[in-house]
Amino acid sequence: MELKEIQNLIKFVAKSGVNEVYVEMGDTKVTIKTGGDVVQQVVSTVPAIEAVQVAAPVAAPATPLESATTSPEPVAVSQDDNHITIKSPIIGTFYRKPSPDKPNFIEVGDQVSEGQVLCVVEAMKLFNEIESEFSGTIVKILVDDSSPVEFDQPLFVIDPS
Repeated sequence: MELKEIQNLIKFVAKSGVNEVYVEMGDTKVTIKTGGDVVQQVVSTVPAIEAVQVAAPVAAPATPLESATTSPEPVAVSQDDNHITIKSPIIGTFYRKPSPDKPNFIEVGDQVSEGQVLCVVEAMKLFNEIESEFSGTIVKILVDDSSPVEFDQPLFVIDPS
């Protein structure tokens, strides 16, 4: 069975809503299991002497369900015209809310206090809470939800007055 055939089979299973498919063609056995938003494939080819199994997640949900309890330190800031810019301390994916069914941590115009969580940045499947080091009013949110962010990229502008 060719790789392209396996990929087409995975797409078909994901769209069909079937929970599990098992296909055997000659000495190649393919099992595809789905559970919610995760599709998993197990491919097994049996040569004359040994069996090889490979399990690889094909699609994983990109929703932050849990948050780390500590924030990476330090959050880089810069001041411009009496405004403070909060910058990303790590590379990752920016999320404005703790999970898809929860409200955003903050909105433009919200008052924030020191230590309040502003967003979550996912890095290597760890969800890092980014906390404000200053009290003030959110003037701008510079990054869209679920967008990739770089180290030292500006995320928020806060008016400390």
